[in-house]
Order: sequence, then structure tokens, then C-alpha cells
Amino acid sequence: MPPCLHVILFIYMQNKLQRERELSRLRQELLESLEQLRQTIEVAFARGPLIKGSVYRIAHRCGNPHCRCTHGQLHRNFVLTWSEQGRHHMRSLPPKRVAEIRKKSKEYARLRRARSEVTALCNRFLALLDQIQELRREAP
Repeated sequence: MPPCLHVILFIYMQNKLQRERELSRLRQELLESLEQLRQTIEVAFARGPLIKGSVYRIAHRCGNPHCRCTHGQLHRNFVLTWSEQGRHHMRSLPPKRVAEIRKKSKEYARLRRARSEVTALCNRFLALLDQIQELRREAP
């Protein structure tokens, strides 16, 4: 066998080995992303109701000129705020329901974060699959 053929064979084997290592790494990353997706999507399996919005406490003046709030002692209460079709809404909350509504509101936010993570993971899956396809493809 001519010496240049040994060099060509060596280069071919090195490229093949590098390609296999890269494929293995990509497959491992794909499996890790799949596990991350499984953990992220568990949020969607919760059964409790959700409420869109944020709960917080506000202090305000009522407008009555003889009220204590005109002297600095503002009225305080909890409200739920949310936006819908580009408009912001605010609703006063009864003190007995604040904890319940806050919990439902936090669950809604948690689901929205999970949805965002799922979108990013799906984009990552597609990128990984494209790379795997490119490494596995042979010339016709």
C-alpha cells in the first residue's frame, strides 16, 4: 500500500471517530433535554384552578375630605391585577380570600414559566436533531 494511502486512511478513521464522538455527545444532550422536559411538564398535570394576575397590597386615599387618609393614614387592601387584550384590570380582594387567590395566581405564573421553558426545549430538540442529521448524512 502506498504511504499516501495510509495517511488518507488515517484521516478518514480520525474523522469517523470524531463524528461518532460528536454523535454520542449530541445524543446524550438530547436525552438530558428530554429528562428536563419531563420534569418541566409536570406542572401541567396539576389539577387545581389557576388565576391570571398578581396579588399585592396597595395604599390609597378614598377621596373623603374628612377621612383619616387625608392626614397620612392611607387605606390598605389587597388587589388582584391582570391584563387582558392589552388592558389592565384591578380587583379588590376580600381579606379571607387573599391567601387562596395568591396561591392560584402563583400556580398560573408557574405554568406560564413552564410553558416558556417547553418552548425553549423544543427549539433545542430541533437544533440537536438537525446536528445529528448532518453528522449521520452520507453523500449520495
